[in-house]
Formats: sequence, structure tokens, C-alpha cells
Amino acid sequence: MISLSKFFPGSKKISIDKFIYNALYHKDYGYYSKKIPFGKKGDFITSPGISSLFSELIALWIILLWEKMDKPKIFNIVELGPGNGQMCKVLLNVFEKFPIFFNSANIFLYEKSKYLKKLQKDNLNSNKIKWIKNFNKIKKGPIIFVGNEFFDAIPIKQFKKINNILYEQYVSLENNNKIKTFLKKADQKTIVELKKFNLFKNQSFIEYPKQGFVELDLIIKAIKKQNGGLLLIDYGFLKMNNISTLQSVKNHKTNMIFNNVGNADITSLVNFELIKKYLKKKKLKVNNVVTQSFFLRKMGIMNRAEIIARKMNFKEKSDLYFRIERLINTKQMGELFKFLSAFKLKKSFSLGFD
Repeated sequence: MISLSKFFPGSKKISIDKFIYNALYHKDYGYYSKKIPFGKKGDFITSPGISSLFSELIALWIILLWEKMDKPKIFNIVELGPGNGQMCKVLLNVFEKFPIFFNSANIFLYEKSKYLKKLQKDNLNSNKIKWIKNFNKIKKGPIIFVGNEFFDAIPIKQFKKINNILYEQYVSLENNNKIKTFLKKADQKTIVELKKFNLFKNQSFIEYPKQGFVELDLIIKAIKKQNGGLLLIDYGFLKMNNISTLQSVKNHKTNMIFNNVGNADITSLVNFELIKKYLKKKKLKVNNVVTQSFFLRKMGIMNRAEIIARKMNFKEKSDLYFRIERLINTKQMGELFKFLSAFKLKKSFSLGFD
């Protein structure tokens, strides 16, 4: 059993977001540094792992965006947190069927985990792909950023408001190797930051993606410099509900946040309304946030399935539609997962969003 002190370097008292960061990304003991989290043998399955149709429709959306931008000769695609490379593999397969687009496209993968980067390199064999640590190396052409379940894995800060005084959520490591939560009065700078987004209004419990906004600023800077946009797909909500959205999974089952630290995933629901507000403040054009069911249906997932199903036997058809149902059913992933897109473009682009 790993001593929990590994996740409290230099201090036995740290903010909840720092603890989550260490639990996920510690270079030796972090969850994403040593374990393949995806698939039946892992802890969870993402949409690209459920059906390749999901990634096919994302590829089609990207190609149509390129066409809307008058087919630039250099077009950059950045996948944020590419997981095991499953979505990228399908994107490449689709892109190859459109030679003019394929010759224009450069594909970059933005990955923090060295362990997952190795997994991606094993699964993807194409000289079209480059791995990057920052976006400064992309010098020419517009950029489209695509992130599927990227923001949910970025640690969030949590706050409680008691008698109109704001406190931040912290955790401490006790002598019995147990983790305990406690509250610490928030500083004035933090209060000012949260008030910019009206997060105090009717809320006694607040989640704030401070590190997520650091990442978002880097993305926005690249989009503004070179034109392009952002497509975010994640599970999340539009209105805060005064509750913690932190959750942990291990072996496809719910796990207590402070159990199996470093061996279980920890995520939070993405506040899409807040991200939309942030992007608008940064002067990007933002489409309405829609559900995964809405986007995939608008992009023609059922029509595509009908075409594919013609060449399938009964068992294959059943499997195909079972997987699609999982993606679009409102009681499964269809409602919980949301799509958001934002752009700096001369023309508006709302495909899949209206």
C-alpha cells in the first residue's frame, strides 16, 4: 500500500485541487502515470470506445469546418487529452478518404501523461501525428482544438459560503494515514475572481475550474492568433446545484474519493455555462451548448447506422444499435454529456448545434 504522504509533498495540508492533481498526475504514483484507465479491463469507457461512429462524426464535423473556412492549405487539428488514441485513429481513417483535406491537415496530440503518450504511440502509426507540450510550435494556419473528456480530468477548486463568508475546501493527512477535509478562509483575490462570474448568487457551494481556465487561456490565445475554434465534449451541467460533483471510479464502479488514491480516477462535472461565459468574455463566438444526443442526431448518426447496417447480420446490427443507444439515450450518455463549440471565424459555423 502506497503511503498517502506521496500525494502531500512538502505539506500535510493542501487545497482539494492540488490533492486531486497529485493523485492523478504525480510522476511516479499518479493514476495517469501508471495505469491504462480505458476499456473493459480499465476503469471506464469513453464515447470513442463505445462506437467508432462517434469519432467518424467528429471527423466529418472537422472537415466541414475546414470547407466553411474556404479550405485553407494548412489546417491544424489539436486533440486535447487523446486517451488511448482511439478517436485519433478513426479521425485519420476518415481524413484519408478526403485527399485534399488530408494533405492540408496537421494533427497534434496534447498529452500530459508520459505513460499515456507511450500508449498512444503504440496505437497510432502515422507521420501525420506530432505530440506537443504547448501550442507555440504551431506557427501557420488555423487551429481547431478537440477535447473529449478533457476538462473533467482537470482538478477543480471547491468553496463553501457560510454566513456570507467564503471558505476554500482543503484536505489534510492525519497521522493514521487517513485524509480529512477542512475549510480555510478564502483570500480577497479569490473572492474578486469568483464575483466576476456571479458565482455567489444563490450558491452556498461553489466549484471553480481555476486550472481549467489556465489551460483554456492557452487555447484561446492560439485561436485568436491564428483563427479557428474549439470543440469540447464532456459530461457536465448548465446550472450549479449547491453540491460537490467530484466523483471517483475504479473497475467501472463508484469509488470513495479518498480510497485507492493513485489507483482510481477522480473527475468532476464540467460547468458548461461557466465555460461558455468565460469564452464570451474572451470575445469568441460561442454556439449554444447542446446534449450529445442532439449533436449526434443532427450530424446524422442514425442515417449513417442505417447505411452500415445493410451489410450486417442480425447479431452485428443488434450490437451496432445497442452501442448507438448508449451514446444517445437520454437516460445513459445522451443527456449527461454536452457539446460546446467556440470560434474566431469570418463566417459563423453552427453545424450540429442548431
